[in-house]
Amino acid sequence: MGIYNISYEGIQEVQRTSFHSNGILERNHLQAYLRDKIEIISPNTLVIAEEFSEWDESRRRIDLLGIDKDANLVVIELKRTDSGDHMELQALRYASMISTMSFEKCITIFQDYLNTRGIEKDAKDELMMFLEWETPVENEFASDVRIVLASADFSKELTTSVMWLISKGIDITCIKLAPYTFKNELLLDINQIIPLPEAESYLVKIKEKTTERQIAIQSSRDKTKYVFKGMILGKGRFVFEVVKEYLALNPTSTFQELCRKFPSNLQGSTGVINKLDFINSKYSNSDKKRHFVNETDILTSGDEIRFAVSTEWGIGNINNMVELARNEKFEFEIK
Repeated sequence: MGIYNISYEGIQEVQRTSFHSNGILERNHLQAYLRDKIEIISPNTLVIAEEFSEWDESRRRIDLLGIDKDANLVVIELKRTDSGDHMELQALRYASMISTMSFEKCITIFQDYLNTRGIEKDAKDELMMFLEWETPVENEFASDVRIVLASADFSKELTTSVMWLISKGIDITCIKLAPYTFKNELLLDINQIIPLPEAESYLVKIKEKTTERQIAIQSSRDKTKYVFKGMILGKGRFVFEVVKEYLALNPTSTFQELCRKFPSNLQGSTGVINKLDFINSKYSNSDKKRHFVNETDILTSGDEIRFAVSTEWGIGNINNMVELARNEKFEFEIK
């Protein structure tokens, strides 16, 4: 399907062109233009670096490095070609390289970027304002890395690879940048082709279901028990008692403070704790609430918010809570 101009003179086809034939360079033009209009290809994203290359033993460069509203790092790779030229493989390498970046390192990188561009702003203030944080929440920073690929077109081999990676839980978006000419003007048609916008919520549900199934399979194979406060507990109940004990020792903790102590990435799909209203709304059409929702299991934060603890725990995520319990100096045994 093409693009057409409609006027009183009728319908006229807008001719497809290429970046190359119009003198649009990848780095000097396309990258520079999108850098300052990043919401076109990656909404709710703040660019924190350009041509990022702070690797120990590599000269590879990330075209644009960003951060989204959920404090996830965003690797943005750009190509002006009609195939994508293996950009998904490059982006995966970059994602693995930056996955351990700390919040303080991010501030340093962002400040260098602002200084290089002559933007007289404080990186930490800008980042905190963008994330809507009052204080740094290190546990919530860079819990995931997203990948955005933007190209004039994508080969079948690349799109097949991307779809497989998405099925494995990697967050990748493909944006098609199609240039057109009309009446001596260069137009740009921008479309998200993977995943299709109308299918994104479906893919999120599939990802959650896959994670839950893996946890269930792992749990059925692992019979480890935890002895805590005189009780012999399975994985889910152990987590519940850890959260309950922490709240008993810190009764004034607000729900937001509890979320910082028990960030969602410790669990993976449902999160460690959620507000009761959120649980009832999200799982309104399901008999399984995936949380300890019996009235005797409902907990209340210091700011009077009722919440519940996730039941979804297996060998793939329980060690996160075991480590947290040890850091809190809770005494327990593993059998």
